[in-house]
Amino acid sequence: MSDSDGQGQEPAGLDGLPPMHSISKGEVVSLQTYGAFVRLPGYKKEGLVHVSEMSATRIENASEVVDMGEQVWIKVIGREIRDDKVKLSFSMKAVNQGTGQDLDPNNVMAEQDARRRKQFRDHTGNRITLEAVLNTTCSKCGCKGHFTKDCFSAPGLQYTLLPEEDEEEQRQQQQQQQTSAVSTQQDSDKKKKKKKEKKMKKKRKRDRKESESDSSSSGECKSKRRRHEHTHDKEDKKKKKHKKHRSHKHS
Repeated sequence: MSDSDGQGQEPAGLDGLPPMHSISKGEVVSLQTYGAFVRLPGYKKEGLVHVSEMSATRIENASEVVDMGEQVWIKVIGREIRDDKVKLSFSMKAVNQGTGQDLDPNNVMAEQDARRRKQFRDHTGNRITLEAVLNTTCSKCGCKGHFTKDCFSAPGLQYTLLPEEDEEEQRQQQQQQQTSAVSTQQDSDKKKKKKKEKKMKKKRKRDRKESESDSSSSGECKSKRRRHEHTHDKEDKKKKKHKKHRSHKHS
C-alpha cells in the first residue's frame, strides 16, 4: 500500500482504515446490482466499488465485470462517517488491473467524481419537477404554473400559460383536416347531385320522344281508318245505285 496524503493524523473514527488514495489488492466478497464489496487483507472493514468506478465504460450490473471471490486492484477514493457508520469507497478504473499501476496519480479523476457526487447529494433534496410547478396555483392571481413569489401580475389581472407550439400546430392540423374532410364531402355531394340531374334530363327526353312517337302513330291510324271508311261508303253507294238501275229496267 502507498499513502499519498503523507503522515497526517487520522480523524476520529477513521483510524484503522486504509489511507486515502492508497492502492491495494482485495477480494470480492459480495455482489450487488449497484456495485461490489471488496475486503482488503489486514482490514476488517469492507469497501464498496460502485458500478461507476468499475470501468471507464457504462455498465448496468457489477456482475458484468467481476465475480465472487475474484482478486481485484482497488484505490481508496473515499472515507467518511455517515449516520454513525464508517463508509469506504474504492475505485477499480483508477488502477491497471493487470499490473496494479495507478492510472490517476494526481487524483484528478477522484476529485472530479467526489465533486460530482457532492453536488448531486446537495441538490437532490431541493429538486422541483416541472409537473409540480405547472400544477401549482398562485395565491395572488389565482392562475396555475408559477409560485406566488414569482407572480408579477397587477391586482385584477390574470395570466394563463400559453399553449406549446406543438399543441398549437396539432390543433391547426386537426382543423385543416376537418375542413378538408368537409370540403371533400361537399364536392362528392355536388357530383352526386349533378349525376342525378343528368339522369333526370335524359329520362325526360326519352319520355318526350316516346310520347311524340305514340301521338304520331295514333294520328296515322286515324287517317287510315278515315280513308278506309270513305272508300267503303263509296262502294256502298255504287252498289245501291246499281241495284236501283236494275230494278228500273225490269219494270
